[in-house]
Amino acid sequence: MPGGKCSNMNLKPGKILIIDDDRDILLTARIVLKKQFGNIQTETDPGRIIPRLMENSFDVILLDMNFSAGATSGREGMKWLREILKAEPSAHVVMMTAYGDIDLAVKAMQEGASDFVVKPWDNQKLLATIVNVYRLHQSEKKIHELRKKQDLLRRDMDQEFSEIIGSSDRMKQVLDTVNKVAQTDANVLILGENGTGKELIARALHRASTRSEEIFVSVDLGAIPETLFESELFGHVRGAFTDAREDRNGRFEVASGGTLFLDEIGNLSFPLQAKLLSAIQNRVINRVGSSRETPIDIRLVSATNMPLYKMVQEKSFREDLLYRINTVEIKIPSLRERQADIPLLADHFTELFARKYNKEGIRLKNEAYQKLGDYPWPGNIRELQHVIERAIILSDSEILKPSDLLIRQHAGSTSLSTGFRMEEVEKETIRQALEKYRYNISKTSEELGMARTTLYRKITKYGIS
Repeated sequence: MPGGKCSNMNLKPGKILIIDDDRDILLTARIVLKKQFGNIQTETDPGRIIPRLMENSFDVILLDMNFSAGATSGREGMKWLREILKAEPSAHVVMMTAYGDIDLAVKAMQEGASDFVVKPWDNQKLLATIVNVYRLHQSEKKIHELRKKQDLLRRDMDQEFSEIIGSSDRMKQVLDTVNKVAQTDANVLILGENGTGKELIARALHRASTRSEEIFVSVDLGAIPETLFESELFGHVRGAFTDAREDRNGRFEVASGGTLFLDEIGNLSFPLQAKLLSAIQNRVINRVGSSRETPIDIRLVSATNMPLYKMVQEKSFREDLLYRINTVEIKIPSLRERQADIPLLADHFTELFARKYNKEGIRLKNEAYQKLGDYPWPGNIRELQHVIERAIILSDSEILKPSDLLIRQHAGSTSLSTGFRMEEVEKETIRQALEKYRYNISKTSEELGMARTTLYRKITKYGIS
């Protein structure tokens, strides 16, 4: 007797399949369950179970233990339970058993059944059991879907960061260090200018580590206001402050079991450095508004473009924090220090953006490589990426010429051997970007690939107005 969907909005949308050779049992169970469920299907022939599973997915299956006339052993029910779970491992099966066969029902649960009901049943007990198993199924389905989304997101992120392009000696040294340290839980400090690929290296460390199946959490410390630092990193409890309407996990808790990447760590104020040191050192955190300590298990990777050792001497960065975060130190070379990799990177970005903008087949002219090699790249790989992307977007030809590459060629910059002053390049680049975006700091920082706090600091340093 197939069951139709009911339009009652209070009914649960789940599908229930009841299997019993007694039509009176099917009718009774159907009447009881239709109070809560809008799609109830029944079956008298257990041999039809698997074909029906191939046609439909059911939230709960209510299965009798005996089908043959006079059978009481429960072997048939156990057999079909195994067949169901073999065909659909995530199936939730509730067994129907006679009063004296509780041990048999317990055995069925050990085999994978979700619950059991005893015949003759109490109608409310039957309904409550099926509802509870339905809710369990829904919860597990949501968890499964969430994990699938997380896995997909992680794969997408890993794909984006999967290729570290470079065959220069400097990059080979970096990758050799990554391979040596990845399998350990040592704290790693990554140093390098903006745009050199520090997060790329951090993700490579995570992918090659024993925590690769766990989460990678990236935090831009330069973008977190001081007033929100503790809440963002350590979490808070409801009512801890005005806008704390519910409990919230901080980044340390979210990353527990995986890798926590703290970017722009050099931007932290002295008081915040002390709070961070305490969490790293003791491996416990306290949510804002709570006195309860929460243990954390993270692999810590930090990064900065700032001169931390000089800052220690100037008393603007804690020496104990520096030595806590850099058990191993990795220095990423600037693009001008690895010129041999510029053609490889240019080809990589050309292929990437040609595919993105449906311009497959586009390539760089030889003279274009020369122009790229003569430029000092103050914005490093990120700047090169933006230059290639803009060129592909604006080009109407399959060949990118030097004139397609919109980079500023300052006087005397045709060769790196001319003593080109990088600070002048950086100052001029920032000034041009500010003018381009009419001094909109957010858009300018995004264009330059640097945190807003870093941009403010450089504007002050160079006296740009």
